[in-house]
Amino acid sequence: MLRTGGLKGFADGSLGSTTALFFQPYLDAPNTSGIPSDEMFPEGAMLERVRGADRAGLQVLIHAIGDRANDKILSIYEQVEKEDGDRDRRFRIEHAQHLRPSDIPRFARDKVIASMQPYHAIDDGRWAEKRIGQERAKTTYAFRSLLDSGATLAFGTDWTVAPLNPILTIYAAVTRRTLDGKHPQGWVPEQKVSVEEAARAYTVGSAFAEFQDKEKGTITPGKLADLVILSQDIFKIDPNEIEKVKVMMTIMDGRVVYGR
Repeated sequence: MLRTGGLKGFADGSLGSTTALFFQPYLDAPNTSGIPSDEMFPEGAMLERVRGADRAGLQVLIHAIGDRANDKILSIYEQVEKEDGDRDRRFRIEHAQHLRPSDIPRFARDKVIASMQPYHAIDDGRWAEKRIGQERAKTTYAFRSLLDSGATLAFGTDWTVAPLNPILTIYAAVTRRTLDGKHPQGWVPEQKVSVEEAARAYTVGSAFAEFQDKEKGTITPGKLADLVILSQDIFKIDPNEIEKVKVMMTIMDGRVVYGR
């Protein structure tokens, strides 16, 4: 069950530590707008790394949180594709957390996968606006805007940083209800997605993001029989109740590996 995936890099840090790289300073730390990771130095180093990995046939995945970090990585991906030609490379940005509105269409245009972790939205949503303000928050965890622009979303948990339970990921993407209970209608509710869209990003999208879409991602003949049976139908219940849903049985490659 172990195989080589892609080559991962880091463009910046995190919002919580004020090391996510933005164009504008933090509101609560106006002396900084974040810092690039050491992999971004010297100037042009990350471009060389991505170029070399791409020419070696490796898939590239780069962590980018702040809007400036995302812009930089999108530009690097764009340049490498222009140099090396069009092919099915499935470049990914891990997190794609804070985006300028003008950068959202670039994901679909350049076929860059937005590999995102919705649980962070209901966690960070308790305090993020104090750090970046309302305007930048409008395109934070911009699931709806990315989907509407034609981008491919791949959802995950970011465990061990966030809980491993995928049910919570779907709940977070659909409701955007912060953990402190202060946003019952959802934090930045215009960025919500439907249950169907969230489940698709977590299955079809994630399989596509790792070049495994011919093996898994849908329950169809010829693919791995990987599926779960849930205690309730998440497509029919109140989305606010999804977080309470339990896994009753897990089937992996056609074998029952867990059951209540």
